Amino acid sequence: MSLANKLSEERRARLAAERVLEQKQAELQAANRKLGQHARQLSNEIVETRAEVKTVKDENERVKSDLTVANEKVEQLERRLWHSIETIQDGIAFFDSDSRLIAANEAWLSVFDGLEDIRPGISYVEILQFATEEGIVDTGACAAHEWRENMLDRWQSNAPQPQMIRLWNGAHIKVIDQRGHRGDVVSLAMNITDTVRYQDRLKHARAKAEAASRAKSSFLANMSHEIRTPMNGVVGMAELLQDTQLSEEQMLYAETIKSSGEALLVIINDVLDYSKMEAEKLVLHAEPFDLERCIHELIMLLQPNATDKGLQLLVDYDLFLPTQFIGDRGRLRQVITNLMGNAIKFTEAGQVTVRIVGVHSDDDKVAHLHLTVEDTGIGIPEDEIGHIFGEFNQVDDEHNRKYEGTGLGLAISQKLIEMMNGKIWVESEAGQGSCFGFSVPLPVAEELAPDCFRVASQLNTALVVDPSDTSCAILAKQLGVMGITATCCGSGEEALKLNPEQFDVVLCEHHMHDMDGMELVSAMRERETSTPFIVISDSCQAAQQDPAHRHAHSVLQRPYPRSDLFRALQSLADLMSQPEQIAPEIEAETDLDPRAMRVLAAEDNKTNRLVFSKMIKALDIELQFAENGLEAVELYQSFKPDILFTDISMPEMDGKAAAREIRKLEESAAADAPLPIVAMTAHALDGDADDILNAGIDHYLTKPLKKAAILDHIQGVWREELRPPLPEDQDG
Repeated sequence: MSLANKLSEERRARLAAERVLEQKQAELQAANRKLGQHARQLSNEIVETRAEVKTVKDENERVKSDLTVANEKVEQLERRLWHSIETIQDGIAFFDSDSRLIAANEAWLSVFDGLEDIRPGISYVEILQFATEEGIVDTGACAAHEWRENMLDRWQSNAPQPQMIRLWNGAHIKVIDQRGHRGDVVSLAMNITDTVRYQDRLKHARAKAEAASRAKSSFLANMSHEIRTPMNGVVGMAELLQDTQLSEEQMLYAETIKSSGEALLVIINDVLDYSKMEAEKLVLHAEPFDLERCIHELIMLLQPNATDKGLQLLVDYDLFLPTQFIGDRGRLRQVITNLMGNAIKFTEAGQVTVRIVGVHSDDDKVAHLHLTVEDTGIGIPEDEIGHIFGEFNQVDDEHNRKYEGTGLGLAISQKLIEMMNGKIWVESEAGQGSCFGFSVPLPVAEELAPDCFRVASQLNTALVVDPSDTSCAILAKQLGVMGITATCCGSGEEALKLNPEQFDVVLCEHHMHDMDGMELVSAMRERETSTPFIVISDSCQAAQQDPAHRHAHSVLQRPYPRSDLFRALQSLADLMSQPEQIAPEIEAETDLDPRAMRVLAAEDNKTNRLVFSKMIKALDIELQFAENGLEAVELYQSFKPDILFTDISMPEMDGKAAAREIRKLEESAAADAPLPIVAMTAHALDGDADDILNAGIDHYLTKPLKKAAILDHIQGVWREELRPPLPEDQDG
């Protein structure tokens, strides 16, 4: 090989070695770079780890510091809590889930009077043992072991009920235990000795108050009886005296005695009612009743007083409103009587109008009645309206000192209406009259038929003659509901200017100033007018005594029920639709010799027997008296009465006991019809009526007796086989 070739090969070898060296150097540099990067990464991680370690150390130091502070606060709060618990007068104790005492304050431990065994760690069972063995608790009639068993059963329940414990020294402790979720228990022992003693005092005070209330009720009952019994004689004899031949001066004296006695009875009733309300002893008795009839009965009772003052009493009863309701008829009558009586008392001229409207739904069968009493009297000043319903309050000025009264009537009425879940109000202006009203919800006992007041089509138009605008408006509204178009005029002279033939019927007021109703009827008949007349009068008797009465179709007594007006119009329509017929005379079959009614009256008071006999002296009856219940029972068997009137308070046997004996005799003899028994009582407190009726008595009259009420009861039991007790000239 030539030297050049060798040099060339060496050069190529050297170049290859240099390339290998360069490659190895490049690989070494790359490895160094990776090693440097890894070293830097490790260095960074070391730095971060050192920082984290430092942070953890700092956090640990803070936690240790905070824990130290928290422990100090917990210890401080614990000291304060126990200090607070120690200051509490009631005992507090803590038990663990094994029913062992953890801690208790001094008040709880003091019950055990320093027993060293009562300390943390003692069990609840051991505490009960010490309580009974050391005589700390007074178990009363219960044996010690029974008491401990009862207390332990209570303790082991999930929700222990509070327990009353009596200690040996008479103190009373109320124990209240509350169990936690883990079974531990917090026990609170409250000293209620003062509360128990206060309750005992309240019980004694209540017993004394109830005894005083019973004594008061008994006193009121006795006073009611003792006052009403002689008042029956006073008022009854005064009424009988008025039926005798008296001079004008003597009649004035008799009327004064009667009115004064009745005024005294009103005061007695007000005081009794207010006393019952004050004692919360007044109870309402709901029963079906006819509201419209109730109002017209009151009108008839108050009509004489209104007539004496020249006042007109009007009733506006909504024709779409039912009449049968369920409620306390007597108490509603009392409220309405009070409102109407006040209206008449404080009205010197004009009229008193009673309006009744109501809204009811078929769903609940309850009507919301709205009744108002409007008058044209003296009115009430605005500054007096606010306390008009207060006790013993009246409009106290120089205008009303002539009006007597207790001032309790409106207060009693307000309380009665509130007891019925209603409200009462007044609207008034001095010198312009007043409007007293109340609203009450009452269940409807019987609905009205939709067309019950629809008159036959023969009557379409009517002429109403009445000087009172209010009366005309009420009558026109009623006729409109019946399908009759009404034309109103205010006097007979004005009516004569009209052609009566254009009307189907004429309704005229009897008492008018220039020409009264009967004179108008006569004048119309002289013109050969065929239009029928219906006369409306405050006194049917006076109207029927007028010779012109024969020209009128009928006479209505004012105020008239809706049904009376409807019947009068319907009978007229029926007469117009049928040809004139003569009714055949039917001869009634009667007994050849009917006997008189037998009336038995049991009354121990001689004066009251005289009053009763004089009240019914005009009747065609046989009357027998019994002086006590025993005689009444004997006469029932021998006299065979058709009705019995009996006093309640009588010696030997009272009226209730006599009624029970008679009912027993009827039951044993299987009597066809029970004897009607009417009580005559001077008692007027709640419960008296129930006791009377429960004794087998059918009705009762409150003394002083009213002649009309006695006659109504006798007439009510009359039978066709007996002679009429009331002569025909006095009937009705």
